[in-house]
Amino acid sequence: MTAIKHALQRDIFTPNDERLLSIVNVCKAGKKKKNCFLCATVTTERPVQVKMVKVKKSDKGDFYKRQIAWALRDLAVVDAKDAIKENPEFDLHFEKIYKWVASSTAEKNAFISCIWKLNQRYLRKKIDFVNVSSQLLEESVPSGENQSVTGGDEEVVDVYQELNAREEQDIEIMMEGCECAISNAEAFAERLSRELQVLDGANIQSIMASEKQVNILMKLLDEALKEVDQIELKLSSYEEMLQSVKEQMDQISESNHLIHLSNTNNVKLLSEIEFLVNHMDLAKGHIKALQEGDLSSSRGIEACTNAADALLQCMNVALRPGHDMLQAVKQQQQRFSDLREQFARRLASHLNNVFVQQGHDQSSTLAQHSVELALPNHHPFHRDLLRYAKLMEWLKNTDYGKYEGLTKNYMDYLSRLYEREIKDFFEVAKIKMTGTTKESKKFGLHGSSGKLTGSTSSLNKLSVQSSGNRRSQSSSLLDMGNMSASDLDVADRTKFDKIFEQVLSELEPLCLAEQDFISKFFKLQQHQSMPGTMTEAEDLDGGTLSRQHNAGVPPPVSSEKDMIRQMMIKIFRCIEPELNNLIALGDKIDSFNSLYMLVKMSHHVWTAQNVDPASFLSTTLGNVLVTVKRNFDKCISNQIRQMEEVKISKKSKVGILPFVAEFEEFAGLAESIFKNAERRGDLDKAYTKLIRGVFVNVEKVANESQKTPRDVVMMENFHHIFATLSRLKISCLEAEKKEAKQKYTDHLQSYVIYSLGQPLEKLNHFFEGVEARVAQGIREEEVSYQLAFNKQELRKVIKEYPGKEVKKGLDNLYKKVDKHLCEEENLLQVVWHSMQDEFIRQYKHFEGLIARCYPGSGVTMEFTIQDILDYCSSIAQSH
Repeated sequence: MTAIKHALQRDIFTPNDERLLSIVNVCKAGKKKKNCFLCATVTTERPVQVKMVKVKKSDKGDFYKRQIAWALRDLAVVDAKDAIKENPEFDLHFEKIYKWVASSTAEKNAFISCIWKLNQRYLRKKIDFVNVSSQLLEESVPSGENQSVTGGDEEVVDVYQELNAREEQDIEIMMEGCECAISNAEAFAERLSRELQVLDGANIQSIMASEKQVNILMKLLDEALKEVDQIELKLSSYEEMLQSVKEQMDQISESNHLIHLSNTNNVKLLSEIEFLVNHMDLAKGHIKALQEGDLSSSRGIEACTNAADALLQCMNVALRPGHDMLQAVKQQQQRFSDLREQFARRLASHLNNVFVQQGHDQSSTLAQHSVELALPNHHPFHRDLLRYAKLMEWLKNTDYGKYEGLTKNYMDYLSRLYEREIKDFFEVAKIKMTGTTKESKKFGLHGSSGKLTGSTSSLNKLSVQSSGNRRSQSSSLLDMGNMSASDLDVADRTKFDKIFEQVLSELEPLCLAEQDFISKFFKLQQHQSMPGTMTEAEDLDGGTLSRQHNAGVPPPVSSEKDMIRQMMIKIFRCIEPELNNLIALGDKIDSFNSLYMLVKMSHHVWTAQNVDPASFLSTTLGNVLVTVKRNFDKCISNQIRQMEEVKISKKSKVGILPFVAEFEEFAGLAESIFKNAERRGDLDKAYTKLIRGVFVNVEKVANESQKTPRDVVMMENFHHIFATLSRLKISCLEAEKKEAKQKYTDHLQSYVIYSLGQPLEKLNHFFEGVEARVAQGIREEEVSYQLAFNKQELRKVIKEYPGKEVKKGLDNLYKKVDKHLCEEENLLQVVWHSMQDEFIRQYKHFEGLIARCYPGSGVTMEFTIQDILDYCSSIAQSH
């Protein structure tokens, strides 16, 4: 700041004959911050003029410029905003009010102090300083001393008291009376000193003359003191009289306080008694309902529910400090505890009886469902029990031990009931799957266990071997359970699909209904912490729940979903093994049933997970789905293994391989089953594995074939595969479809070339010699001059192949091709047409060589292209 001050003095104020006394860095309050400087200045010439100047930097920032100036005599008020707390804001009241914010409180205080000192020295009109600390404002400026106007800055201003008009007039008169006042200041000063001594002596004499009046004043003061002493005596007497009155008033006040305290205590006592009577008094009707209420009728259940709620309110009332020490309160609490214990025992006993009776009634209705694929409806049972839901909630909150016992008993009774129902239900499903009860015995379906105890030989009795067709040449692709595919038609598979879907459709609402009932009846449906935690899983073999709590005391917190899931596992513990047994039976009957089961089970799992991913139904179906998926994968693996084990007869032609035809059957069936299915990805992976296996094993069989040429086996089978993939339009096998088409085309061409060979053998050898001579460098038109390849030799060779011999050779070739190809694929005409084209190509090649090497000789073949076409057509029609 000192450097800025010197720069402003040098650049702005010295050229204007001004002296800078104080400076403060400010910005306007409430606006965008644009800093400037307020400067307090005085002129160096007489008469002195005091100003306040606003200085700011230029836009380029290179120098300072003077913006506006105010005369200090125009300043009316300086408002420092706060005289106690530090505040950089202050206001200057000229014709308008300017609000400023200093860069620091110290700069603001120094600037205000400088203004005050300038005002005291140079101005008659005094400025009002508002909210300014008294420490900044000096009351007087001693004459003859130099005070710092700027509060420690380098510039110093002489402080003096300005003369008023009368003083100036007196000094002028005195100076006029003394001729040497101006010419000889020392003589004038001596004269003034002498006159001052004379005046001092006169003052002392005047004081001494006023001694008499001083004595009179002192006498009056003594009399006044005497009067004061008399007044004090009277006041003391008055105080003694009031002291007795004060004591009486204190006694009255103490008596009133005791009366008020007694009244307050009586009101509080009455309030406490009313509180206990209102909150700890149970109506006689409620007591009678708890002791004798009918728990079998709807009206009695409602009365018991209301009484139980009232009892719970009385027991849970929040007693105030000291209430539990009252004998009457203790007796009432004991009475409530006895009532609660008595009613809890009666309620638990009644509900146990209801569980037993309901289970017995439900068992009596099982006979009518024994021949139907339907599960009994438990809705009436649930509806009757839900009347006790509020009482179960009361029991849960008051006596958790009995609530827990009821929960265990319910699970025990219901698990036995559901086990009988579900096993009978699955027994009917297995009988329907195998067709008749007699057939089911073949599979060893004994009782309700549903286990497949039949041996492999018993299953073999259901296998029928196909005769005289391609399936008898290899083990069937469908023979996954030692059963023949010929026994399994579309109707059988559709029947199994419907039965399996009906089983899942019956189980799903049964589980959901029971889970909904459990959550409502045992009050587990609210999403909040439960007063019990399972430390171990439910023992599914009939064990009890392991808990870490004392009897009757709620255990640590647990999720209601865990509680419901554990109860469902206990009640429906037989569902998962029964489903696995049913799946094993379906897989034994026909391995392709795993496709139906995978699709159906995936759909039901997806539906259950959308409702509640952690529910018992979702978890159980998910576990079973793993088994189904494992069976599906095993089915695919077995198909690939059987492809590798295929053996081809050495005495008969191969034709379409069994696993190629059966892949077509598998793909057609799978596409119809997996249409719009959720697990389409599993089928696509299986397709990829199967088609790779088919490709590899077709080539393997073709290499091992002795009766049928390799190219024929490859051509026919890859043509069949290409036709199958083109018809089914399986998107994941587009690359394999193109590969199959390419293999078919390549091997067709290879077979045609190999089988056709050289039907005009001598002519072919002759022209091979001609091409050899040309390759050695002899020009084509000079070949006829070679002794072994002249025109006469050419005519001799051509004469050996008249049209009759050519037709005979083609006829033998047709029979040979017919012998190689199978009837199922109908490729004979395609191959024959390709051979015709190849023969015509060779013919044209010979004609070209004759035209180029023997020009103008007139030598031609003894048959034409049209003859070849006619020969081929007549041979094809004759066969």
